[in-house]
Amino acid sequence: MVTFREVADGVFVRRHRSLDLNCGLVVGEGACLVVDTRSDLGEAADLIAAVRRVTPHPWTVVTTHAHYDHCFGTAAFRPATVWGARGCAAALRATGEAQRAARVAELLAAGHAEAARRVGAAPLDPPDALVDDTAVLDVGGREVVLRFLGRGHTDSDLVVEVETDGDGDGNVLFAGDLVEEGAPPAFEDAVLAEWPATLGRLHALARGPVVPGHGAVVDAAFVGAQRADLLAVLAAVRAGRLDAGPYDAATMRTAASRALPR
Repeated sequence: MVTFREVADGVFVRRHRSLDLNCGLVVGEGACLVVDTRSDLGEAADLIAAVRRVTPHPWTVVTTHAHYDHCFGTAAFRPATVWGARGCAAALRATGEAQRAARVAELLAAGHAEAARRVGAAPLDPPDALVDDTAVLDVGGREVVLRFLGRGHTDSDLVVEVETDGDGDGNVLFAGDLVEEGAPPAFEDAVLAEWPATLGRLHALARGPVVPGHGAVVDAAFVGAQRADLLAVLAAVRAGRLDAGPYDAATMRTAASRALPR
C-alpha cells in the first residue's frame, strides 16, 4: 500500500509507483487541500482512499498544470473547488483529447488494456478557480499561497506554497513539473527560454522541502542545480551544439524544438 509521508507538520506527499508521480495533501482544522489528482478515476479513487486514511475533512483541490497524469482524476473530487493557473483550464480544453489519445495508445502498446480503458473514460475537468498571479487560501486556519511564477514546463504551471511555522522561516513548495527528480525535465510543452527565470523565482521562495512533480522530495540546492542545467540546455541550443547539453540526445532535441519564444 502506498501511503502519504509527512514532510512537515500536516503536510504530506504520496509518491506513486506509476510514473513516479507525487500528489500532495495539506491538513488544517476541519479542511484539507489535495494537490493533483492522478491519471484517471480509478487512480483518483485510490488517492481518495489514501487521503481518507489521513483525514476525514472536506477538500479543496489544486491542479499544478494541464498534463493528464496530474489532472485526469479531478472529476472524482467534485463538487469541490479546483484551483489552477488561468492558462491551465484553456490548455486542458485545447490539448486534453490529444493527450488522452497518446496515452491510450502508449498503454495499449505496452499491453495495459484496462489502464487504457480507464484513461479513455476519464472526464476532462478543468479548474474553475483561476489564478493570474497569486491567490491565498485558508485551509482550516493554514495559509496556503498559490503562485504563478512564470512559464516553464508549460505555459501555466502553478506552485503551492505552505507555510510551516508562524514566523515565515519555513515552508513546503509543491512545484509540479517545474522541478523533476530522477529524470530529465520534460520539454514537450515547455517554454525553454523562460523556464530558468521561473525556477529562479521558485528557488528564492524555497525555505524547506520542495516536492517535485515526479521523484524524491528535494531542496533549494536541487532547484538551483536544475536551473543551472536548464541554462546549459538553453546555451547549447542557442549555440547549435546539442551534444554540449547536460541531457541525452533525444531530450536535447525536444528541448531545442521548444527554444523559440512563444
